[in-house]
Amino acid sequence: MVVLKLGGSVITEKDDPETLDGPALDAAADAVADALAADVSNLVVVHGAGSFGHHYASRHGVSKTEGSHEAGAAVEIHRSMQTLDEFVLARLHDRDVPAVPVHPFSAASRDRDGTLTFPTGQVRTMLGEGFVPVLHGDVVAHEGAGVTILSGDEVVVEVAEAVEADRVGFCSTVPGVLDEADAVIPEIRSYDEVAPYLGDSDATDVTGGMAGKVRELLELGAPASIFGPDALAEFLAGETPGTRIDAE
Repeated sequence: MVVLKLGGSVITEKDDPETLDGPALDAAADAVADALAADVSNLVVVHGAGSFGHHYASRHGVSKTEGSHEAGAAVEIHRSMQTLDEFVLARLHDRDVPAVPVHPFSAASRDRDGTLTFPTGQVRTMLGEGFVPVLHGDVVAHEGAGVTILSGDEVVVEVAEAVEADRVGFCSTVPGVLDEADAVIPEIRSYDEVAPYLGDSDATDVTGGMAGKVRELLELGAPASIFGPDALAEFLAGETPGTRIDAE
């Protein structure tokens, strides 16, 4: 059981609003299709927001902690994510990948303390029926705050735990988590040991950047890897490229 996150910065031109990186998405879809034709039998794909959702979330001042009660803001952010999701699904369908969408806005919510509830029964059922569920970051209803952002990183953690994933991969624009000399850190077992190296994302990001990814992945009960696009096929083939993250 594999859960794969395609970073928004990988499949979009993150500095240009609603701009797809077509060649990068094609390459990712090729790797997924090849893996399904070879050894991977159960796969969940999660993609980030990139220049789609992040752009509108920033415009409306919505983040994981700051919400909005404007219906127009919620719809604009969600609609942008749906648009990107349709691009991802189309590329996968072109390669005969049985991908189906799961939109978190329709299922997830946060309580007043920010605790997330995200039903995942539909994901497990889809897998059992031979589909490849495709999820994404989104807005979610948040008690007392209107809507806030649910990051793709959080979605990965929720789904990976629910389906008891054996491996989790984050395909990012960098080859792994980098140290002060821009060398890949081979393994991370605690946040504190790498905190000095985890800065903010260069482009608009309302979900926490690399620091957020590392925090989320350390919560998993399965080994995870952060790697660059060139290593996607390697990860799907069962290797552990980039940085391995495992708190156990």
